[in-house]
Amino acid sequence: MQGPSFSLNGKVAVITGASRGIGASVAGAIARAGAAVALMARDEPGLGAVHRTLAAQGCRVLTITADVTDVPGLDAAFDSVLKSLGRIDILVNNAGVEQVCPSRDVTESGWDRIIDTNLKGAFFCAQAAARRMTPGSSIVNMCSLTSEIGIAGAAPYGASKSGLAGLTRALATEWAADGIRVNGVGPGYFRTALTEPFYQDAQWQGAMLQKIPLRRFGQLGERGRAGDLDGAVVFLCSDAAAYITGQILYVDGGYLASI
Repeated sequence: MQGPSFSLNGKVAVITGASRGIGASVAGAIARAGAAVALMARDEPGLGAVHRTLAAQGCRVLTITADVTDVPGLDAAFDSVLKSLGRIDILVNNAGVEQVCPSRDVTESGWDRIIDTNLKGAFFCAQAAARRMTPGSSIVNMCSLTSEIGIAGAAPYGASKSGLAGLTRALATEWAADGIRVNGVGPGYFRTALTEPFYQDAQWQGAMLQKIPLRRFGQLGERGRAGDLDGAVVFLCSDAAAYITGQILYVDGGYLASI
């Protein structure tokens, strides 16, 4: 009896926010699992660097400079994937922004920036992808610990990521009839450009490590080395997860289980 396939051979994946951090890491993992990847982000130089790295590893890569908050421009972006790579089987909604700010000081423009990128942008990317997907396709939304818990100073971010968890379940329910699975991955504490300010505080690091049962922070993949998020994302994109939809898989070293 043949076992489940974790291979992504023959598939085409779009990864938003792919110019750095989590997006670049999971794009590399998906590419090494066999898929052709379309890297989408606003940061053209960053996209170019990721493209060169993956191309040097023999991966099939396309870069698209696009802003997920530019809803009218998304059709053209996803059409360019179809034109260049022939199909869309996978979308990883990773583009996101964050701001640590007391709730009393949050501005309307600050709120809109976070919600428009993290939630509105994710929805309209999912919509654009789903219109071009065929049965057997998969969407993975990059959620957060704040999809489950409240963190002081992160009200707009938490609202966006809680909304993304709800969106994941709603789309999974609606699009199951079309053979499109929708799941989420919730990273725990990973050191990225967005979270770097926290890691400058040695006292914060020590206190946080005591709350993580595995006693370490998550690591991103780089230079061909697998990252802690890679397996979860590749699994949910693969046929091995064919009966999984509407779920959020937290990759947090046990943090949520311990609180």
